[in-house]
This record gives sequence, structure tokens and C-alpha cells, in this order.
Amino acid sequence: MGRAFLYVILGGGVAAGYAALEFTKRGISHGELCIISEEPVPPYERPALSKGFLLPEAPARLPSFHTCVGANEERLTPKWYKEHGIELVLGSRVKSVDVRRKTLLTGSGETISYKVLIIATGARALKLEEFGVKGSDSENVCYLRDLADANRLVNLMESCSGGNAVVIGGGYIGMECAASLVINRMSVTMVFPEEHCMARLFTPKIASFYEEFYKSKGVKFVKGTILSSFDIDSNGKVTAVNLRDGSSLPADTVVVGIGIRPNTSLFEGQLTLEKGGIKVNGKMQSSNSSVYAVGDVATFPVKVFGESRRLEHVDSARKSARHAVGAIMEQNQAGEFDYLPFFYSRVFTLSWQFYGDNAGDVVHFGDFSGGTFGAYWVRNGHLVGSFLEGGTKEEYEAIAKATRLKPAVEDLAELERQGLVFAVTVSKKPPPSPPRDVIGSGIVLERPIYALHATAGVVLAASVAAFAFWYGRKRRRW
Repeated sequence: MGRAFLYVILGGGVAAGYAALEFTKRGISHGELCIISEEPVPPYERPALSKGFLLPEAPARLPSFHTCVGANEERLTPKWYKEHGIELVLGSRVKSVDVRRKTLLTGSGETISYKVLIIATGARALKLEEFGVKGSDSENVCYLRDLADANRLVNLMESCSGGNAVVIGGGYIGMECAASLVINRMSVTMVFPEEHCMARLFTPKIASFYEEFYKSKGVKFVKGTILSSFDIDSNGKVTAVNLRDGSSLPADTVVVGIGIRPNTSLFEGQLTLEKGGIKVNGKMQSSNSSVYAVGDVATFPVKVFGESRRLEHVDSARKSARHAVGAIMEQNQAGEFDYLPFFYSRVFTLSWQFYGDNAGDVVHFGDFSGGTFGAYWVRNGHLVGSFLEGGTKEEYEAIAKATRLKPAVEDLAELERQGLVFAVTVSKKPPPSPPRDVIGSGIVLERPIYALHATAGVVLAASVAAFAFWYGRKRRRW
């Protein structure tokens, strides 16, 4: 028993929702598209899980954050998919994929075939057991990757209000969950092995600002060490977190955010993998021409860097999904995916955005005492990355545009002095003029003149003259 579709999206995360919307905009017919997801609900905006979903007052709940409200577009509810003739196969795990035969086998034994497959399987949370630590199955140990995880964390916060929470990890999930736990009136300690929080992105100076802000909210930091074991009572609950440095922290709730791993296992040995993800070209097309990959699972060419990367952020998932659909529907017209890496976060009253690459020399600017501040990264004499906290919409747009333009930077001290003004000024400059040729006489021509064009003109003029001469002689004979 099986079903066949023209297009199948494997995975029901953010990318799937944005791909579905793009398909409908481009006019697919009812019954042509199927989305297969392990989750029991249609695609939703995953960032809400570590932000609005965890608030104690007026929390975000479905259907309010189904895709594609994150981009101020339609909210794709179950009713929307039905109205557009899109088949949702929810709560279903795919056991195997055969890209040669273009088939998928679900856990229930159903075979689903396709002509074009979009892989949007995303990534899974790394578990403690992968690092030799047992205890993930304890009832008060949480990860945060899907809706079920978020519901579990909410229930724990409600039952442990005023208790002790330990957050393992100092990245996105750690920082955003720590803020939410504090707002829910819990005593929070963050533990991570790096010297400062958000070590993959923040400089020590930027990290220091956020750590001090968190401390003012009551968050404690234990840095430079890792979890070694849990103390677990007879009811299967963690009561303490033991660290490698010998210290122990009381715990009523433990949140683990130690990274993710792309879900590529179904395609190993069938598609080319690179840098942990499925390698695709500028059209998000894999080594099999009928298979595309988007979001966290895709390793794609980042033109602004001149190399392929795999990016873990919702913005990349949204835009790569849309681009893939465009390439599928209009193969001869679709260009290469030209993406400027973008990351952001909102915690407490803070909000930052980052564009580009955090490589090269760092130049900090602005008011690190609590106002607007940021940093530039300069490599090989050009701006390659920009970070800004507390900016306006226009200022964020300015650093994005400046980073994409990669302007030359000759003096780092002058760049520091100008600060945000530099990006604003660069972003307002008119685009460069088209190439022009200068002739020896001093005349500037907007378009180049080629020898072939001149020769063709001479031949045409001679032909006209010859015809006129012949026609005149013939007229006289008449």
C-alpha cells in the first residue's frame, strides 16, 4: 500500500512551513504536495519555544505561532493546509528512504513515492549520554527542541516555582532558557566549559556585558567545568548536579542545551555529506538531482564567504526553503542562493543582531554600560561581520547592508571612533556605477564599443550604398 505525490517535504519544522507557503504562491495543484513530520502538529515557529512559550503570563500557544507568522505572513493552521490541498502526514516517523527509487517507508509500513524530495529534517539535541553522562531519562531533566520538550519544561517550572534550576550549556538554548527560568521565579545557575557565554559568537567583551546583566537578574555562572554526574533519588528525580571541578549544585530542574546534530542518517551512503550536513549547490540541490535539502541539515555555498557552510538558525531555514522551492518550480530562471548569515536573540529587555562572519580583527564600539553597542569584524582589510545590541530597525538594516557590501577598512582606530556611524554611512551610499570605457579623446562612454559592432556597421553602410547605386541605375533604364 502506498501513495504518490509530485513533491514531498520530509520534516515538519520551520523550513517545511515556509516551503509549503512558497509552493502555494507558485501555483501547485491540490494533491501534489505532502509533508511528513514526526511531530503531531503542523509546522510552527520553533524560536517561540525558548521565548514566548515559556513566559508565566500570557504565554504563546498554538495556533498563534504556526508558520509563517515569523516573517509577518500567513499563519498556516491545519485548516490552511486542508484548503490548499496539502497532505499532512503527522506523528509519523520515516524508517528509510531510497533516493534511487524515489520512495520513503514510514514506521506504519506505508510507502510514499515522490518526484521531488525536500529534506527539512533539521537537527536533534545532543544528549548527555553521548558524553558519558547518564540521567537524561530523569523526570526533571529537560531538553528543548520541540513542542513536547517545551510543554515538559513549562510543567516543571510551574511545579518547582522558587526552586533551583541548573542550566547545562552557555549557548542559545542555555541563555534563552536561563532568562525564562528567572522570569518564572527560579534560582538559576548556568554551567559551561568555555571562558564565557555564547563562545561561538561573542567576544569576551560582549559576553561580559550579558553575563553582568544576567547576574543583576540573579543568574549565577560556573564556567570552565562540565557536568560529571547527577544525584538521583528513589523517585527518579535529580536532586543535585555534580561537576568535574568537584563542586555540587542543588537542582529541582535541569535544562540541557549542549548543541545539536543534523538529522542525516537516512541519507548516509546515498547523498554527498559535508561539514555534518547534506551538501547542496546554490539551488539547494543535493548530489541527487531530485533531492533538495534546506535549513539546519543543509551545507550550502555562502557566496559572501566564498565557501560552503551549514548554518543553524531560523532565518537560514526560512530563506533556504523558499529558494529551494523557487529553484524547483522555475529551474531555468532560479539564481544561486545569495545568503548573508544572520543570527539574533531576545532575552529580558535585550535584543541583538549579528550579520556575516565573526572572523579577523574585532573592533568594539558604543556604550557598553547599558546603551547601544556593537562590534565589527575586519578580515583582509574588509568588513566581514557586524554585531549590534539595542539598535533601531533602521540601524539593524544599516549593519546588514554594510556587511553585505564588505567595504574596505584601512584604519581600525578610525572605525572604532566612527562606530555605528560607519555602517549607517556605508549603507546610504549609492550603488556603484556600471563599468565605463574612456576613449583617448576624453569622451566617456556608458557602454563599451566593440570592434565587431563597428565592422558590422561599416558592412551595413556599404551594402546600403551598393543597393542605392544599383536601384538608381535601374530606375534610369526604366
